[in-house]
Amino acid sequence: MPIFELPEEIIFPKTEFAEPDGLLAIGGDLTPLRLLTAYSLGIFPWFNEDNPILWWSLDPRLLCFPDEIKFSKSLMQRIKRREFEVKIDTNFQKVVELCSNVKRNNQKGTWISSEIVDSYTQLHHMGYAHSFETYKDNTLVGGLYGVSIGAMFSGESMFHLESDASKVAFYYLIQFALKHQFHFIDCQQVTPHMQRMGGRPIPRKAYLMLLNKSLKKVSLVEKWNNIDN
Repeated sequence: MPIFELPEEIIFPKTEFAEPDGLLAIGGDLTPLRLLTAYSLGIFPWFNEDNPILWWSLDPRLLCFPDEIKFSKSLMQRIKRREFEVKIDTNFQKVVELCSNVKRNNQKGTWISSEIVDSYTQLHHMGYAHSFETYKDNTLVGGLYGVSIGAMFSGESMFHLESDASKVAFYYLIQFALKHQFHFIDCQQVTPHMQRMGGRPIPRKAYLMLLNKSLKKVSLVEKWNNIDN
């Protein structure tokens, strides 16, 4: 099946036309309107810096339903001891940059280019992209970021400079999602780590039904630290 090349007009092919690995389209741009359109259709960009923009719609898709996620006893103990200070939406661009720069095991390079940093920072200023940040001794040591529309949060990446720092950020994302009745956290790719925490692979057709339902809820379009502080 051919890969669709996107025109200047902000449109996408139907997700059912995606390749077996989830690749749907190539080209286009990363303007806020195109990104928001993509996420509302269950599509996201993922590409290396030296490649053209690639757009994906995976089947299956890993979702975390907030009331199903379980955290280890050791992590809960660290949270209760308040070893980390947690903030929301206070240092978004730095979180994205660290997600790009911090090395991971068995990973060469990064897909988070300077263009990605700029585009998602624009979404953040518009109130659609958010970061959960963990600090120790006033130093940013972990965090995650993603895009939220309606009652869903699409997680993009996370990093840690100290053990469990990103997991603590994820814990607080889950608490936020529970408090504000989010339907799910979209983790996109199926990973054993997220499955152990309670994430479930969902067929694309079922995922799109859940997404459409979540989009009927009004988006929390503002800095989330203004909501919870």
